[in-house]
Amino acid sequence: MLITLTLIALLVAGLVVWTKLKTREIEARYPPAGEMIDVGGYKLHAVHVPRPAGADLPALVFIHGASGNLLDQSVPFRPKLEGRAEMLFIDRPGHGWSERGGAANATPDGQANAIAAAMKAKGITSAVIIGHSFGGAIAASFALAHPEMTSGLVFLAPATHSWPGGIAWYYDLTRLPVIGPLFANTLALPAGLTRLESGSACVFAPNPKPDDYITSTAPALVLRPGAFRNNAVDVANLKPYLSRVAPRYSEIRTPTVIITGDSDSVVLAHIHSEGLARDIEGAELIWIRNLGHKPDHVTTDLAVRAIEKVAGYDVDLETAAEMAEASLAADDAGCPS
Repeated sequence: MLITLTLIALLVAGLVVWTKLKTREIEARYPPAGEMIDVGGYKLHAVHVPRPAGADLPALVFIHGASGNLLDQSVPFRPKLEGRAEMLFIDRPGHGWSERGGAANATPDGQANAIAAAMKAKGITSAVIIGHSFGGAIAASFALAHPEMTSGLVFLAPATHSWPGGIAWYYDLTRLPVIGPLFANTLALPAGLTRLESGSACVFAPNPKPDDYITSTAPALVLRPGAFRNNAVDVANLKPYLSRVAPRYSEIRTPTVIITGDSDSVVLAHIHSEGLARDIEGAELIWIRNLGHKPDHVTTDLAVRAIEKVAGYDVDLETAAEMAEASLAADDAGCPS
């Protein structure tokens, strides 16, 4: 028995050391891309693109989803919108290179308030808020708490309503005291690295994952122990939070576009996207055939057109959607097992 316990202790210690070394390697490979913004006792990491002289759009604030960081939005959108608007790409509290802050940041409303503070620090008084997946819950919370700072909303495959069933086992495990930190500091990173490619492919499915997605958007950052636990807490808290807050979406009075795919296996579009379209008066819901969970990367041009629409441009989103669908018709990437 003593020998067995000793071997287990040595194995755990070895995994802790390996995780620390691998974490340093990941951080060296994907260093901060922007600046640290003080939001009141802690700092958020963000890339701020100042308003250009020829801007034709209002300020734009991008909110990434679970397991992500600001690169997931800046990589597809910044090249498309450079020179047209002031932009703020933010690592949500406890993600990417942002500090976590207090307990309030364990739910979307706290993170929305943190983002509002970052906007004010950069002199942004109002913006179109663009939220992907989990970021959709934060975008909706932002509009409820800060309507005067919300000039428009664009939801991309949003998670905004309670859903049947639960969450993946490792989220519940990781948020537990004692065993959660132990798991995050030993097994989560090596196990996560083995599924980084296949997991990302499943998020994109049935659309092909860009070949450079892993290297350009750094999803490995979420596998670091602290970020992994923060992500688990976020996901575990989401369903009860949405059960409380979703009934208030009818209070939102801002131009809104929702883009969702009929092949999204990550978020149930008929619950979340259809729910938003029902709850927010005047919201425009755009369905895309053969689109998975990544309209930010797969149908970026359509998302840009949606931003233009909520900014006041006369945009025919149905025609733009048909063009996006035509480009997806031949895609059938599947989801690796």
